[in-house]
Amino acid sequence: TDLRPLDILSEVVPTSGLARGLRVFQVQGVRGFQLAASRPRALGFPASRLFIHCDRFPEEFSIIVTLRVLSVPAKRNEYVFTLMAEESPSVLVGLRYAPDKLHFLFWSQEHAGGWQTRVTFPNVSLSDNQWHTLVLAVSGQSFSLTVDCSLPKDVVVETPFPASLSVKRASFYLGNRRRRKGVFTGLLRQLVLLPGADATPRICTAMNFKVATLSVPTVLQDLPAKPASNEVLKYPYETDTKVTLGSRPPCTKQEKAQFWFNASRRGLYLCNGSAWISMLEVKQRLDYLEEYQNLVTNSETMGVEVFTIPKVGLFAATANRYTPPGSAIYKWTDGKFVPYQNIPTYQAQSWKYFTIGKKIFLAVANFEQNDRGQEFSVIYKWSRRKEKFITYQRITTHSARDWEAFVIEGEAFLAVVNHREGNNHNIDSVIYRWNPRTGLFETNQTIPTSGAYDWEFFTIGPYSFLAVANTFNGTSTKIYSHIYIWLSGSFQLFQSILTFGAADWEVFSIGDRVFLAVANSHSYDSGMPAPSNFYAINSSIYELNITAQMFVKFQDLLTYSALDWEFFSVGDDSFLVVANSFDGFTFSVNSIIYRWQGYEGFVAAHHLPTVGCRDWEAFHTVEGSYLLYSSAKEPLSKVLKLKTT
Repeated sequence: TDLRPLDILSEVVPTSGLARGLRVFQVQGVRGFQLAASRPRALGFPASRLFIHCDRFPEEFSIIVTLRVLSVPAKRNEYVFTLMAEESPSVLVGLRYAPDKLHFLFWSQEHAGGWQTRVTFPNVSLSDNQWHTLVLAVSGQSFSLTVDCSLPKDVVVETPFPASLSVKRASFYLGNRRRRKGVFTGLLRQLVLLPGADATPRICTAMNFKVATLSVPTVLQDLPAKPASNEVLKYPYETDTKVTLGSRPPCTKQEKAQFWFNASRRGLYLCNGSAWISMLEVKQRLDYLEEYQNLVTNSETMGVEVFTIPKVGLFAATANRYTPPGSAIYKWTDGKFVPYQNIPTYQAQSWKYFTIGKKIFLAVANFEQNDRGQEFSVIYKWSRRKEKFITYQRITTHSARDWEAFVIEGEAFLAVVNHREGNNHNIDSVIYRWNPRTGLFETNQTIPTSGAYDWEFFTIGPYSFLAVANTFNGTSTKIYSHIYIWLSGSFQLFQSILTFGAADWEVFSIGDRVFLAVANSHSYDSGMPAPSNFYAINSSIYELNITAQMFVKFQDLLTYSALDWEFFSVGDDSFLVVANSFDGFTFSVNSIIYRWQGYEGFVAAHHLPTVGCRDWEAFHTVEGSYLLYSSAKEPLSKVLKLKTT
């Protein structure tokens, strides 16, 4: 069997240029065809051009489509492609899209007259103006649809796909069924027929699953041939380019080929799909850091959260040790953080800022009981009228260390790390799901943890992950921390990594590479001889190996009771700063900024004097870029300003 891909889309593009009825558009950095409804027959070609040696459609095959669907009105169908006999209005094979549904059509001729079978895949939402890649695999009575390399949707029907479907005197039609009604109104980038095989393993290997390719026409490829200086492009295209003003916007595949003008630096930047590339400005490089502000806090600070409330301003919430006076929220005013609001907390460990729709929340992890002997962590809601955070929901926790907020498939979740209950460190941490009807968080799943310190949520392609930093199981800090993956409505174990008093996970990406760094705080095992230093210990950076489908160790870095990692960028350079808190003798320990140097990995670049450093936060204002560190040993945190050249 000849298993070469049959590129249906390329057949309608003549070698001399574009066919009538086709226009090339570039959206989000990706090119696709827009089809004209006025000439449906012009977008067709005889099936014999693909089926040269045999006039039968394959019995088993995959269809690969990359498209961008516009909003489709209710009760309307749009055809991606059809295969039709010249003398008949019937569709031999076709694919059409309706709001939230995808229909695969085929004609069975085994009985007199024949009949059309429709295989429907419900709950397929493509009308989001984003690129999507579909793989439809057909074998007998089994039909499987994979969208953006997520979990396949499987359908089994009574009528199998015909074993001998004749394509003699039949033609393929792109985006229509040989008439104007039902013409595809979106953009089409890839349409490939792969006989005899499920194409999913061949497609789902790239990081960007939404535009994964098997075969794309030359005119749509990202790097067209460069014309001579006096020659126009052979394949001109249109694009929806726009320029964004103001503070740094996100730069993802969605913003690819868009511009950002930074007025404060008088720089014009182009998004390449992952980072802003300077077009009219010399690249900034980190030169050194200067002490910018001594932030006097209510008491020792266990954690800090920096966040921006739209149209209100930039804030920092410190998780302070003692009550009274509790924890504080500071507002960035005239280039400094100034006290804004005090909130009663009970040996607070961390804050988490998040939003649900237009609602703004701030959750605190309380480590101790309140004055009444009750142990609660509290979610506060921003009051636009009072311009303050007010109590919204109390949740029972057990020596809570950390909150993590995230969204999966449009639903909001909040996960708490429970450190211990009494002297028992092996307890459940809890994931809560937002109930839009009651407006409250409700228990969704419990996960066993051991003296846990931190949750870290991240996504890779269509997959969602949650990593827990397990610290102590009652006898040892040499225990496994776990990474969970979201499957079928819950988190399931994906990978276990041996850690040593893990206090923090930090996920980050450099280009297409994904990394996960763990902060190991100390090495202790009641059943083993004591090491010379419990606290001088390697913390590790792991890199995602897509082929092995797991994180593998990339680099070890010597740290001193590390409690936090923070990733940040300056210009084209990437950095990691570690919170070193104790070297076995003193809390006055240098915390280190490591610079990414490619093949060398992360290399120490700056040594920062800190005292009991617990947490780092990077943030930006129109005045520049900063690092804020919190001290767990003195009521003084520091803001450092990044000086660049």
